[in-house]
Amino acid sequence: MKFIYLNVLFMMLIPSLILMYLILTKQSNLDKFFSKKILDKLSVSNQYFSNKARNITMFLALIFFILALARPVTNEKIHQTTNEKTIPIVIALDVSKSMMANDIYPNRLTFAKNKLLNIIDYSKQNSIAVILFAKSSYILSPLTNDFNSLKTLINNLNTQGNFDNGTNINSVIEISNKLQKDFDSKNLLLLTDGGDEINFENQISLAKNNNMKIYTLATATSKGSAVKLENGNYLTDNNGNIVNLKLNENIKDLSLNTKGGYINFTLNNDDFKKIIDDINISSNSEVNISKKHKTYTELFYYPLAIGIILLLVANSSIPRIKRKLPLTAVIFSCFYAQNLYCFEFDFQTIKKANENYKNQDYDNAIKNFKSLEDSAQRDYNLANSYYKNGKYKDAINLYKNIEVENRDMNFKVLHNLGNAYAKNNQLENSIKAYEEALKVKNDFQTKENLELVKKIINKQKNKNRNKDNHKKEQQQNKEEKQENKKTKSEEESKKKNEKIEKQKIMSDYEEKRWLQQIENQKNNSLLKQIKPSKNDYTTNPW
Repeated sequence: MKFIYLNVLFMMLIPSLILMYLILTKQSNLDKFFSKKILDKLSVSNQYFSNKARNITMFLALIFFILALARPVTNEKIHQTTNEKTIPIVIALDVSKSMMANDIYPNRLTFAKNKLLNIIDYSKQNSIAVILFAKSSYILSPLTNDFNSLKTLINNLNTQGNFDNGTNINSVIEISNKLQKDFDSKNLLLLTDGGDEINFENQISLAKNNNMKIYTLATATSKGSAVKLENGNYLTDNNGNIVNLKLNENIKDLSLNTKGGYINFTLNNDDFKKIIDDINISSNSEVNISKKHKTYTELFYYPLAIGIILLLVANSSIPRIKRKLPLTAVIFSCFYAQNLYCFEFDFQTIKKANENYKNQDYDNAIKNFKSLEDSAQRDYNLANSYYKNGKYKDAINLYKNIEVENRDMNFKVLHNLGNAYAKNNQLENSIKAYEEALKVKNDFQTKENLELVKKIINKQKNKNRNKDNHKKEQQQNKEEKQENKKTKSEEESKKKNEKIEKQKIMSDYEEKRWLQQIENQKNNSLLKQIKPSKNDYTTNPW
């Protein structure tokens, strides 16, 4: 038997023994004033466990814990790994401030990080090392085939870290050369926006001297974007102008002149697949250095179990343990049964909710999904149930608040959000959701939905335009009718006035004639007829 971590014994065991000695030999303050005989009469005796015995038991438990930490083992065996052929690739991820530009969703750095994870999944026959670089370079992992551990490191990488400004590719080439010093074929893959350097002659010379091929996967666009800093301001130059950071296509010369390759990013995996396939074809598989590893029979659980038992004994007297053991066992069993029941209940609820969804019983599906604990998957299923049930507003509220890091899940949420907006007749928001989904994944169905919504909007605009023209024509016709009516009314009024005027003229004429007749009648009426008397016979000859 031997201890693997022997230093633990010296660093922890010896100080613990010294501490135990000091505590056990220390006298109580009462011992200075009273004799042992008097103290025995004054103190309440404990027939089961004295304080001294309890302290000794505690320290024994501590000693056994330290022995367990030292990792005792036996039956040591040495095994040598078989040699395996592999092709080395050093992947360098640009973490400079320019990679925080959002011309690629959600930003260049996060997009490149996801590309790196997909490259690891695809590179089954390669050994991969990862470097982070800005003005300085940092080794995240040396060459390894343990891809699960490597992916864990990358997933836990803080992309919001305060890395220094600038892009130093010389440093990347030097570190990459050191990581691949035991290999004849040296490959470096850059995930970068190209930095701001115009001439890469020094880097080309350095790569050629070390027989290194450099491949570049460009993670930026020629359109570019501004960089929003953590304080809410945008990155500016020395004159205070906001900087628009574009893809530096000059880095293409670095890749082509070192017999590597250059490719722009794509939303699918075709970009890095071409690079990895080219590396595997052009490079020769080399044998890894043989490694040795040891196996043991572990013994740490024996001192660990003894230490736990002594710790329990030191913290409770034996009679109390006997009295409380049944109650403790009952409480533990009830607690375990309750947890098991809760787990079984949640599992049955999920199963029942899924069955309701498949059977198109969306009301019960919503009810069952609501009873589950909050999670992104639960909100996604609940939102889908709301959508199928025609409750588009509730579905939209849930889709908008779902936050996931998985690209496929993020795409599905954005695609369904676009559908919900379209069903709720919020067509402009639907277009935005579809466009965000297409940034994550280039999907045919999403494109069709986007085009359909755009056609509907154009059709509505044309319909509204025709409707406005029709209203305008109706208004013009109405105004023309009113104008005609007004003109006709004026003509009738004019005729009527002419008639009245004519009647008035006729009336004046009649009045004049009548007055003339009256005048004539007046003159005749003044001549009175006198009849001759009978006695008057005289007659005049005239």
